[in-house]
Amino acid sequence: MVRTRAAAVTGALQTFRLCISRQSVSSGIHHPRIGQRLRFMSSSAMAASAKTTTSNKLKQVFTEGKRPAMGFWQMIPGANVSRVLARSGADWVMVDCEHGNIDDAAMHDAVPAIAALGVSPIVRLPDIQPWMVKRALDSGAHGILVPLIRTVDEVKSVVSAAKFPPLGTRGFGSPIAVQNFHPEPTLTEYLQQANDSLLTMVQIETKEALDSVEEIAPLVDVVFIGPFDLGNNIGHPIINGKADAELDDAIARIYKATVAAGKKCGIFCTGGEQAKKYADMGFHMINVATDFTALQATMVDALAVAQGKVQGEKAASY
Repeated sequence: MVRTRAAAVTGALQTFRLCISRQSVSSGIHHPRIGQRLRFMSSSAMAASAKTTTSNKLKQVFTEGKRPAMGFWQMIPGANVSRVLARSGADWVMVDCEHGNIDDAAMHDAVPAIAALGVSPIVRLPDIQPWMVKRALDSGAHGILVPLIRTVDEVKSVVSAAKFPPLGTRGFGSPIAVQNFHPEPTLTEYLQQANDSLLTMVQIETKEALDSVEEIAPLVDVVFIGPFDLGNNIGHPIINGKADAELDDAIARIYKATVAAGKKCGIFCTGGEQAKKYADMGFHMINVATDFTALQATMVDALAVAQGKVQGEKAASY
């Protein structure tokens, strides 16, 4: 009789464990990290605790929709430079791995320095290659910006590289990324939330992309205008800071297509006055200045004042 009862209890425990195991699999919940207990969470609870979304400053500004998100371009490597830019009051800092003097290691230094101050680190890739998308997002970036897009297929490839399956092909495995969201998500939370909370952005700065902008805009989170390259590519370069009407028309077309698709439109500006102009026009994400150009201008101006020289009007410069 004792053995029969013991066997019954053992069987009941095994059945309970099996039910719990099946529940965890069916609800998509796995152990967040090795050595931690399983957490069972409803979909509504998970939505309420989307840590990667609430700590993405840029995405939060977009969601609130009360003002444009202002940021700065980091071209000079160094975590101290990153911190200076992030402490400025900016919503985001663009870590420029395309034209800036920033390699993979410097990117991994910049991203956490920016994120630690509650500002969104966004990485501009050197190229459209999928492995570059992976490296940037695995560093903990809150989003990526891909330059010199030309075709719809290129955009689809970028989006696929930026999303975990089943929406894309991004590989999962970096323990570094979670450290740049506060409060820090578990690896499982990052896996489950990244597709919705990280921002995929492409630059419209070629004639081919301009011609396809109505098809490109619905595919991404942000359409970002690079006016210098766009002007060059459509035969109307910016000379001495002056833009032709044809370039203005191209910018207006991109903005209209982006808003029609329900997405956000960004633009690169060279200073505060120009940034204010595009903010008043309704742009959602605006670069105000670059560290390199701002540093250079500040030093030149300070020296000119010290020498008693009068500064002339400056042309817009990258």
